[in-house]
Amino acid sequence: MKKVIVMLAPGFEEIETIAVVDLLRRAGAKVTLAATSTGPIEGSRGVKVVPDCQFDTVSDSAFDLIVLPGGQPGTSNLQECSKLLVLLKKMHSERRLIGAICAAPLVLQSADILKGKNITSHPSIQGKLNNVQYRHERVVVDGNIITSQAPGTAMEFSLKLVEILFNKERVDAVNSGVMAQH
Repeated sequence: MKKVIVMLAPGFEEIETIAVVDLLRRAGAKVTLAATSTGPIEGSRGVKVVPDCQFDTVSDSAFDLIVLPGGQPGTSNLQECSKLLVLLKKMHSERRLIGAICAAPLVLQSADILKGKNITSHPSIQGKLNNVQYRHERVVVDGNIITSQAPGTAMEFSLKLVEILFNKERVDAVNSGVMAQH
């Protein structure tokens, strides 16, 4: 079974988080929603989500994919999590999959794993990303790093994660129920 960790920090972007968790679980992945703080976590639009666990309890576990939702101050809160930055460096060195959407590529930059990579993000942070090949595309894949732009691209991003983690047939199976454009 494919194991995925989706990070949850106060101020996370709700659509980017829930779409990813939902579609990956529909695809058959074991998804752990791990929080950087205790209790229900409030998103950038006031939606509260109960995490599966605290990040500290699973930070040493092996995952096939880690996904970082954007949102503010969620992205800033993820950047301040030193254990997360260590995990990202480790996963990158092991060529395991890393997904980031909206402002979350800033976290990958903080982990120093973006140099020379083709990426995308929310256009508002493009100028803050250094030493990357910026692409104005909805979803960009460069090796083990998958990036996307915003809440409006969350379904495409999620289906691309399903495709890379599993295959196109699994995307078709999942999409037969959700009917997203991709």
